[in-house]
Amino acid sequence: MNVTPRSLTLLFIKAAFVSRTVPTASHCEPRTALHLCRTMASAAQGNMGPAHKKAKHKEPLRRVRIKENRSRKQDAHGPSSVYLQVVGAGSRDNAASLYVFSEYNRYLFNCGEGTQRLMQEHKLKAAQLDKIFLTRLSWENVGGLSGMILTLKDTGVPKCVVSGPPQLESYLKAIKSFSGPLEDIELSVRPYTEETCSDETMTVQQVPIFAQPQSRSSPDSRCRPASPGGKRKDSSLLVAFICRLHPKKGNFLVAEAKDLGLPVGTAAIGELIKKLKNGESVTYEGKEIRPEQVCTPTDPGPVFIVVECPSEEFVEPVCENQQLERHHSGGTEDPPALVVHMTPESVLKTDLYREWMERFPSRTEHLIINESATTTHNLRSHKIQAHLNMIHPHMFPLLQSYTSKDSPAAPQVSSVRAECLLKFQLRPVMEWQRDAIPVCNTDHFLQEASEIPNFVEEAAECRRTCSAGSGSTERFPEVVFLGTGSALPMKIRNVSSTLVNISPRRSLLLDCGEGTFGQLCRHYGDDVDEALSRISTVFISHLHADHHTGLVKLLYQRRRALATLGRTFSPLFLVAPGQIMVWLQQYHDHCEEVLSHINLIPNRLLLEHADPPGQRTHSFMEEMLRENQLREFQTCFVRHCKNAFACSFTHQSGWKLAFSGDTMPCDAFVRIGKDATLLIHEATLEDGMEEEAVDKRHSTTSQAIGIGMKMNADFIMLNHFSQRYAKIPLFSEDFTERVGISFDHMRIPLADLKSVPKLIPALKTLFAEEIEAMEERRGRRELKQMASSGSLLELGLKRDPEPSSDVEEQKKRLKTS
Repeated sequence: MNVTPRSLTLLFIKAAFVSRTVPTASHCEPRTALHLCRTMASAAQGNMGPAHKKAKHKEPLRRVRIKENRSRKQDAHGPSSVYLQVVGAGSRDNAASLYVFSEYNRYLFNCGEGTQRLMQEHKLKAAQLDKIFLTRLSWENVGGLSGMILTLKDTGVPKCVVSGPPQLESYLKAIKSFSGPLEDIELSVRPYTEETCSDETMTVQQVPIFAQPQSRSSPDSRCRPASPGGKRKDSSLLVAFICRLHPKKGNFLVAEAKDLGLPVGTAAIGELIKKLKNGESVTYEGKEIRPEQVCTPTDPGPVFIVVECPSEEFVEPVCENQQLERHHSGGTEDPPALVVHMTPESVLKTDLYREWMERFPSRTEHLIINESATTTHNLRSHKIQAHLNMIHPHMFPLLQSYTSKDSPAAPQVSSVRAECLLKFQLRPVMEWQRDAIPVCNTDHFLQEASEIPNFVEEAAECRRTCSAGSGSTERFPEVVFLGTGSALPMKIRNVSSTLVNISPRRSLLLDCGEGTFGQLCRHYGDDVDEALSRISTVFISHLHADHHTGLVKLLYQRRRALATLGRTFSPLFLVAPGQIMVWLQQYHDHCEEVLSHINLIPNRLLLEHADPPGQRTHSFMEEMLRENQLREFQTCFVRHCKNAFACSFTHQSGWKLAFSGDTMPCDAFVRIGKDATLLIHEATLEDGMEEEAVDKRHSTTSQAIGIGMKMNADFIMLNHFSQRYAKIPLFSEDFTERVGISFDHMRIPLADLKSVPKLIPALKTLFAEEIEAMEERRGRRELKQMASSGSLLELGLKRDPEPSSDVEEQKKRLKTS
């Protein structure tokens, strides 16, 4: 790597300081007096008793000031800037979600998987969300809600109100089975029976709509209430939302006021402006001034409607709903400026729904959000994949998109198809705005990469050496890394998920974090159904959200894929901690049917010397091995949280794969992974951060490599990187020709593993700036440690342990037992 003046200065200072202090021992050397001092200081810090426990979140000063500003402005007028913005455009890989902004409030309509990843990438600040509205309790709408709530909690949001269907209370109770208590955020559920709510920006009216009953017995049966407490599983209810902005008083026209002789610029003008903006005439120096002479007209407050009509059984109830009908031409309520339709093409093509759309005035705009959307959501993923593709086209294939098979409807109204970040502005000027829509231009990405010094040459050399050294044409077994980050989904690395394509007809999935199905869609495009149909087994290492909250959507999409392909449905084998059934059972009982999709094999029954399984589970275990052509599948407890497991499995042909899940270095894992063909091990933190790794019960880069060496693994792939290493982790001195680093959408046949280290020179060139910045941060951290250690020796004072990174703390999320 090129040495810059800045890095050279840092190295010089570091060397000078080291020459004056006692050298510190490496993590693998015997402990010294300095280590003892550090341990004592850390122990003292950790035993400070209840008073040192993490304080409950206080409301951030920023939010307090925002609220004060809102209350002052609210007395004078409604919001002056309001727009709706598409987050997820409804495509198969990104479910429909809508962000609404005003200077007072932020809202989210629906929160499917991947929503917070998109908001993070496109800088839509989740930390300022006030309210979340859900049109229906389906996984498409709530798949990202658990992650969003945890993010809001970790960023200090004191309260969030969730509105919608009656099962919301049960859903929130269900997610606590894996999230733990949510004491730092007040979650308030507003049931659909509370018809209206109002805040500084708008009044929202909830409109419950029940599906047409199959028996069509009586009209009144459509309006049945939910059972007490909302504990009944009922997919027949959806909620539409009618939103009306508060009126905004007209602006005071200074030039006109001066012409009429009003005392502009003096203290007397304040009271006159207040009266005039309130619609009162004033008399000044014997002259009557009317409001319309010096003020623009009051904006009465536009209306927008959000409605989901997911299937034809809802068409008649939606189209005949009286509350929505009042906003049609000739109705008793103001016509909407915009109607948002979260509606599939099959519904848009029905005569009844088309006629219902046409009954709105011609000036009403219509936004259609459904699977026919053709838009790029995850732009940064496409960009980095295009750069990596220049290094190795087979290992880093360009990302794809799924094309809907439904032909688009052609409604006879003014309609616009949703695109990611498309805006409809309600104030100050009502208009569509397309300037923020991401544009995926591969040629532009390649041009950017070609401007990086020496990258084109290094990439060409990498392709040449990999091609010369690859004598095998075997594609299977093959590993596809779908998510290689930790804690929460980010714009470049999604959370944990690794697909192992055992053969052309069978695959096994290792962990299934939020957004796993979206990653499959972007990797396989129109072939995603074929890829889903091959997945016979899912292994879940532990119940942190970044490892399992993509499971439900994967199950539903797998059933859809098998039906589309005309293949017989059979449940997949779920190898997971038995405690996952608490979450799945609650979701099944109160929200949607899910248990028929799985045959559970508890992880503990695959431990060495485990208790004999029951007959039913034993048959699942035998069938799972047979389906995947495996000789053996083992698990072991690891050092992370309660009921955290690693696994290894051996194929009938002799190759073996070991997967660590999340763990500190663990001897039990070394035993079950002995002589593995491939070890996939977490390397959450860089070397030098061993104390933080212990605190968070993760591994550093060298610790992970060390486990691979003890295991005698043929090859070691590192993954599960902290999101502080968004593009690339720091390389360790322990890297050898047996070690590689993983990226999202990286695809490697086991026969081609030896090519992975050949990528490193090109990767270091591509990410030279990022590596330099990380090395500088590491240098500053080491200097700080040395300074603290020096004062320890000289003064005999205790050293406070290094505070963990603010970024990592924010992203820690569920890393508690």
